[in-house]
Amino acid sequence: MKLILEAIEKTRTEGLPALVLLAEQDKLVGNLPKDRNSLQNQVSAVVKNQANKILNDSWELIPAGDFLAAVFQVPQKKGLSREDRLRLAASRIGEWQKARSLPRIAVAVDRLSSSEIRALCEGFLIAAYDFRKYKSDKKPEKGEPEIVILASGEGFKKGGAALADAEAVCRQINLCRDLVNEPGSSLDPEDFAQAARKAAKEHGLSFKVRDEKKLQSDGYMGLWTVGKGSDRPPRMVTLGYDNSKAKKGPKAPHFVMVGKGVTFDTGGISIKPSQGMWEMKCDMAGAATVLAALCAIADLKLPIKVSAVLCLAENRPGNAAVLPGDIFTAKNGKTIMVDNTDAEGRLILTDGLAEAGAIGATHIIDLATLTGAIVRAIGPSITGLFSNDAVFAHLMITAGETASEKFCQLPLEEEYREYLDDPVADMKNVGKQEAGAITAALFLQEFVPAKTAWSHWDIAGTAFTTAPWKYYKPGATGWGVKSLVEVARALAG
Repeated sequence: MKLILEAIEKTRTEGLPALVLLAEQDKLVGNLPKDRNSLQNQVSAVVKNQANKILNDSWELIPAGDFLAAVFQVPQKKGLSREDRLRLAASRIGEWQKARSLPRIAVAVDRLSSSEIRALCEGFLIAAYDFRKYKSDKKPEKGEPEIVILASGEGFKKGGAALADAEAVCRQINLCRDLVNEPGSSLDPEDFAQAARKAAKEHGLSFKVRDEKKLQSDGYMGLWTVGKGSDRPPRMVTLGYDNSKAKKGPKAPHFVMVGKGVTFDTGGISIKPSQGMWEMKCDMAGAATVLAALCAIADLKLPIKVSAVLCLAENRPGNAAVLPGDIFTAKNGKTIMVDNTDAEGRLILTDGLAEAGAIGATHIIDLATLTGAIVRAIGPSITGLFSNDAVFAHLMITAGETASEKFCQLPLEEEYREYLDDPVADMKNVGKQEAGAITAALFLQEFVPAKTAWSHWDIAGTAFTTAPWKYYKPGATGWGVKSLVEVARALAG
């Protein structure tokens, strides 16, 4: 899909197959171009008289001679921000355009703010995503559909930046979705590392990879412990972006994102039930999300130093697989008894957190499809957020509101820390059945570098959907890329 910004005052509609206007309640939130002024009253009357019908998320098609004028209601879906309702409206407009095989349409948005224009553009770009790599029907597209965004005044002046921002971020969201949607056998740790190398070259990022031998010699034993059962060995990738020249000094932030990248999770020796196991190809969504976010931050040239650490392993039973009861020593010197090999994500993240400290992080966010407990607690539309810093937590929640990505902050309840005690090792990797998401976060907190603002995002519910959700098709969502970009903006100041 191609988005084009034009000034509504200069637009003429000859040869334009269709023009779309948005309505909210019984009022339009956009105007027809001047060469169609004669239709303005007619369209306004339809919106006012047919408000109840249009309010029910349907649309009214108005014959207008040589082109179509369609009115779409901004959905009044409960629980969504106005920006997210605009994204949802954009997805429905895109579906309508595709169903009618219209190569080019225009959408009048001259009454929207620049942030609302950006949200609308994001809706078009996210909803248009379609992962067809493995479909046998590979008929060539008739051409890339175009949507002309008609803005005016301040909206047009700022609309170019809004469109560029949306394109930069959504391009990376859809890259993230491509990675997560790949079958587990088609994207192993080495494949993922090579994809990261390619992205680093494209976006001017520093790149470092540790193979299985280097992980062991450097003491990063969490990744090795999880990945040694597979004949596709683990990798740790560290990427960096630095545009912080104006903010050198002890107070200059170094934001590090750590991503869980289990390219397929069978559960290891503690093997998972077969039903639904195919979804475990998405267990590397945390790593895909932080890679995509770093690329977007680089594209946007944000004035900040940001790094990403990708913890890549395949959790698979084999002759060398870690056994329940085995003990290893983490990078920070703590010994861990592996009670359950299916609680592997937290083990590899101990290495990612250690690496974040080694490269000088001031702020760390780790992302992981970590626990089913978080989905049972808060459902599939919200990410669980834990943090050791109240100011940082507020910044992240505000960033999520800007991005229309929902967080629920949960406590790092110290009373539950004893659930992780082990009589033989310093700690074990699972607690009791209760408070599973909290004890997982408490486990991770043990490996956070001292005096570092840290947050853990449990994206088990939001990273992947098996049914259409808002403006997302089934599959990977790329959830979190927008919020990470907004966190970087906020830290950049």
